[in-house]
Formats: sequence, structure tokens, C-alpha cells
Amino acid sequence: MIVCDQNHPCACSFASFRSGGLPAGRIGRMVGAMLVLALTLPPASGRLVAQARAAEDRAGVVGPVEARAAEVRAEAIPSISSGATPQLLVGGRPFVMLAGELHNSSASGEEYLAELWPRLVELRLNTVLAPVSWELIEPEEDRFDFRLVDALLKLARAHDQRLVLLWFGSWKNGVSSYAPLWVLRDTRRFPRARGSSNQNTKDVLSTLSENNMRADAKAFARLMRHLREADSATRTVVMVQVENEVGIKPEVRDQSDEATRAYLSPVPAALIDELARRKDSLHPELRARWAKSDFARSGNWAELFGNDAGAEELFSAWCYARYIEHVAAAGKAEYPLPMFVNAWLEGKLGSYPQGGPVAHVHDIWRIAAPSLSLFAPDIYTGEFKEVCARYTRYGNPLFVPEAARDAAAAARAYWVIAEHRGLGFSPFGIESMPKEHPLAATYAILRNLMPLLTRSQAEQRIIGVYRQGNEADPPPARCGDFRVHLRYLDRLGENAPPVGGLVMQTGDDELIVAGYGFSCRFQAEGPGPRHTAIGAVEWGEFDAQGKWQSRLRLNGDETGAHGAVRIPPFPGNEQLGTRRPMILKVRLFRYE
Repeated sequence: MIVCDQNHPCACSFASFRSGGLPAGRIGRMVGAMLVLALTLPPASGRLVAQARAAEDRAGVVGPVEARAAEVRAEAIPSISSGATPQLLVGGRPFVMLAGELHNSSASGEEYLAELWPRLVELRLNTVLAPVSWELIEPEEDRFDFRLVDALLKLARAHDQRLVLLWFGSWKNGVSSYAPLWVLRDTRRFPRARGSSNQNTKDVLSTLSENNMRADAKAFARLMRHLREADSATRTVVMVQVENEVGIKPEVRDQSDEATRAYLSPVPAALIDELARRKDSLHPELRARWAKSDFARSGNWAELFGNDAGAEELFSAWCYARYIEHVAAAGKAEYPLPMFVNAWLEGKLGSYPQGGPVAHVHDIWRIAAPSLSLFAPDIYTGEFKEVCARYTRYGNPLFVPEAARDAAAAARAYWVIAEHRGLGFSPFGIESMPKEHPLAATYAILRNLMPLLTRSQAEQRIIGVYRQGNEADPPPARCGDFRVHLRYLDRLGENAPPVGGLVMQTGDDELIVAGYGFSCRFQAEGPGPRHTAIGAVEWGEFDAQGKWQSRLRLNGDETGAHGAVRIPPFPGNEQLGTRRPMILKVRLFRYE
């Protein structure tokens, strides 16, 4: 955390990157401090009486245009809780996003949005990720148009859904294809990054231009002001993504003369001081780079981190993170919703946008952009589990805003939400997913379990199940007071759902097992009788009041005489369903 001369935690101004010093303006320091304080306000306690909460919601928090985030009551604003298990809080209550992201251009027409929305309902989404592009809300400089934003709000509210807005401002997938024409036409006022020949102007707005940064920040702040005025009472929008998959490629950094001078200038002291404070916990790759200079505290990027492409990537990460911090901070000053950035995953240098929030540069991003709540991976790779693990380092809350929409998405959702106690999961191009997709059944199960699910997340009494490829059975896993021995089921037949699900402890001797394609046995941990056995298994669901409704008591063939809990329970019982995801309630007992 960077500290200003008033001893408040705050974000450096963009100018501090250029000079390497601390922010010069008192206003900038005060705003930065206010933003961080707003982020650290405690979540709603839930102790307010229902009448007071309802009156507060009806009254709203609109106020005059000049109002700032500090004037909005904390319990009216979605937030991310602190602690061992961060959770998204909406109205002071935990909320898990069962989400899908629209195609990039789907939110650019009101009629088109209305036509596609029934599909989003059929897929059982409770949250929709929708782009908001700079070119459409500010088609002419200083003339703003929020009709499409209001259409999104109206549709989501009508279907009892939440929104995550994706700000396509200066960059989308590394290029500046959603910036307004009045920005793109004026390359002198709004300069581009330079390509490797140092001759061609790329279609990437420069991170080093204060004009670029200020114009983007102004538009984003106006968007957040509009959300404060139009949505703070109903809390339809719960998070905002700032830009989209930022970075430059195939170059590792901007090749302009200005960027080269900055790269060969001293690394900002504020960054080095924070890296030194966190030295023992830095990402191994970053720490190894810095160690080669014997953890030098002064010098340029090449001198401190190695004269190669890896050092240039760290420089790019700092440039992008500082720019996005300025944009995010301007938005939070209007309405401090949780904000995040998403990452095009790393590969060979030059194959992905360098400078984006990939795992090995998270330390740079954390220091440079304190207004961001998390870094989110867009996962289209087969190594889904490995990526999730990389993006939960240092307690980073896991949210997957983009993922492949193949059948396995139905199992990956369990892995994010149960195994990593994630904030949510969201396949991309959700409106192209057929209503029969197995994800709809997964989301239906998770919706049914939601109150128990969020409690089990907070208490860390839940595990996820996902068979990635043809991997072998996993090792035993701890779930609350029990050790769970999982086994993936084979020979499930054609068109079977993917293998995935969850196990959560809901009582002293009670667990919920849900999903498809696996079996499990249990062993109690801690003092007591040595053996653990299954006493009862019921197939059912919870009603609207949260009361368990049993459909069948399973024994005999369906559990191997209580030998194991299985989904499907018995392959020979086609009437019960051999391709049907289920919720099973399990009662255990111990004996000598």
C-alpha cells in the first residue's frame, strides 16, 4: 500500500509513474484515500430491521450529481467481504454468480437484447455479463447516451437477475476497437503505441498518454455516476470489469521513444518499496528476476529485472495497471462497486497481450492498482484446474468471467464455486448455448442449494468435483468433519453429462452430494468411534422455504446396500435416470 504525506493509504497519480515520485496534488491524495477507505468499509451487518432496509431501498441513494461514493450508504453497495473466504455481498447477503457472458456486440441494440433474453432465463442464469462500450455511451465528446445501459438494467430487473458490466474503453482484447471515432481519428491528441519497427502506429492506445487516460477515466466516471443515480437503490449491477484483456502483442512493450525513455528511467520508488516489503511472498518468477540484481533498490527496469523480454513485460504490466488504476479510481469516486480486470492467459511471449494481469505479474498489478478487487482468468485452456489454482494465490477471489461453453462447462462451474469457493462462473457467448445444455441443470442445482452453498463456502465445509479429461480418481479430500473418498464413474454412456458436482457438510452427521458421474465414501475425522457408515440417502430438493422435500429413499441397488453414495444411483434403473444430475441428502453414523 502506498502512503501519501497525510499518512493515508492512496493510489499514486498517473504523473507519479512519469516522475517516480509521490502524487503532487492534495485533491488526488484525498480522493485516493477516500477510495481505499470505501473499499475497506465493513459489509452490512444484517442487524437492521426489515422495515428500515425497505425504506432505505425505496429512498435510494441518488442525490445530486456532485455526490461521491462516501455519501452512499455502505449496505446499499455490493461489496466483497474480507476474511478467509471472500464472498460477493449484495444487500449484505452472500451472492454467487451463476452467470453467462454475452457476445461482444449483443448489448448494442435494445430489440436484439430483448429477443435473446428468454434464452438467458432458460439457462437458469442469475447474473448476466454484458459489455458497455465507450463508443456507444460517448459517441461525441462530452455527449453521453445511456439508453443501452438502461435497457440492460430494465431487462435484468424484469427477470430477477443481476448484471456485471464490462467496460470496453481504451482496450478490448488488447486493441482499441471500442473507443469512439473522435478518439481514434485524432492520433496526435490520442496517440497510439508503436510497433516493433517504431514506424507503424498500432491500433492500441498508448498507456503513456495522459490524454488517453483522462478521456477514458472521464467516460467511465460518467458511467458509474449514472449507475449510482439509476441503480444504487436496486443493486442490479453487482460488479464492473475495467477494460478487457489488456496488453500489447506481439511486442512485449510499446516501442515508442517515450516508452523507451520510461523503460530506461529509474523504476518508480513506490513500486520498489512495496516489492521490498513483500519480497518473501512475491511470485517465484518475479522474485527470481529481481534476485539476479541482488534485490537492487535503484536502477532502470533492465538493470533491476534483467535485460530481456521478461523485464519488458513487467514494465508493460506497470504501465497498464497504473492507467487502469486511474480509470477505476475515477469510477469508484462516483460509485464504489467491486471492480476487476480479466486476463488473456499467458503462453509464449508474443502470443498473448503482454502487460495484462497474468499470474506472474500479479504483484505488480496489486501495487499499481489498489482500486481493483480481483484478477479474473478467461479460461479456454484444457488446464482449467491449474489456472484456477494460480488465480487464488494470496487470497485472490476466484471469478471466471469467460470460459468455453462446451459440455464440460457444467462440471467446471462446480469446481470454481465449490472447490475454490468462487464468486461465480460465466461461459462466453452464453446466448449461443442451447437451452438443453447441461449447464442449465448445474445452475438449477446450484440455485436450489444456494443458502446452504454460501454458508458452506464461508465455513469451508465444501469440496468440488470435476473430472478434467481422463484423469484418475482424486486423492481423499477433507470436507468439514469428514474425509471424502471420491471415485469417477466410467461407462456412463453417450450424451451423459460431464462428471462434476459438489459435496458439502450441512450438519453434524449430514451432507449434501450433488452433480453427476461420481461416487463417494466417507470417514469421520477426530475423536469418536472408528468407523463411519451411511445411514440414509434421499433424492430430493429444497422447496422455496428451504425445507427438504424427499422424492425417494435410496438403498439396496441404488447405494450398494449403503456402501457408497452414487450419482447415477444405479445404471440399471433407467426410470430413476441414468443421465440425470441429482441432489442427494446423506445421513452418516459412527460405530466401533
